[in-house]
Amino acid sequence: MTPLRWRRVSSLIGLLLIQGVTLVLLLSGHAAPVRAAFAEPDGAYDVVVVEHLRLKVPAEARQAWIQAEQGSWEPWLAQQEGFLDRQLLWDPATEEGTLLIRWADREHWKAIPDAEVQAVQERFERLARAATGSSDSDDNPFPLVFEGELLTP
Repeated sequence: MTPLRWRRVSSLIGLLLIQGVTLVLLLSGHAAPVRAAFAEPDGAYDVVVVEHLRLKVPAEARQAWIQAEQGSWEPWLAQQEGFLDRQLLWDPATEEGTLLIRWADREHWKAIPDAEVQAVQERFERLARAATGSSDSDDNPFPLVFEGELLTP
């Protein structure tokens, strides 16, 4: 095998190994961040951080969760420097919503003031209570189950 071909094969094996470990950690519910970075052909590294959240979302409140997200986090995130995109996923077996929020880098994500995040969270909870018919004194209808971060290749 030529040296160039061997490097490509070994890079592919490394990528598959890291993806396998990431999958095992995600499925096990491991809370520690998983980090990976891969060299680009020019020698630079392409690193994107993914904020990973899981919320308790009962089946009957799934649409209310989506509406609350669309009225709070979605427009706010779109205005944040370094925000790339996000995915909302729902697991019917566990009745959990998963949010995968991609940021250009960890610095942009973590530079957002806590008070600003808390204000958006309060808006989300108000909208969620209204959409589920909960009273204003009730707790968050969609409590956080897991919080972590991932770095993607």
